[in-house]
Amino acid sequence: MPEAVAAVKCGAVREVSKQSLTKVTKKPPKKRRKSRKQNYSTYVYRVLTQVHPSTKISSKAMSVMNSFVVDVFECIASKTSHLIHYKKHLTISAREIQSTVRLILPE
Repeated sequence: MPEAVAAVKCGAVREVSKQSLTKVTKKPPKKRRKSRKQNYSTYVYRVLTQVHPSTKISSKAMSVMNSFVVDVFECIASKTSHLIHYKKHLTISAREIQSTVRLILPE
C-alpha cells in the first residue's frame, strides 16, 4: 500500500498522508443526559411524617399524590399567567400567586 493517498478537492489533486486522515475523523457524539422530570414524592413524604409520624404511604398512592401536586401547580401557573395579562405586569410576584390560589381553591 502506498504511504500517501491522493485527495481530490474541486478538481485539484493533492497528496495527503494517512496520519492526517486519521486526525480528521469525527469524535464520538457526547452522551446526552435524560431530562429530569419534577418529582414531589420526597416533599410529600416529609409533610406526611410531620403530620402523622407513624403513617406510611404506598408507591401507587405516592404516584397519585405526585400527579395531584403537578396538576395543581400547572393550574396555578396557567391562571397566574392569565391574571398577569390583565394587569400588564411582566413579573409574577407572591401577590399574584396568592390571588390565584384564592380563586382556584375553595375555602
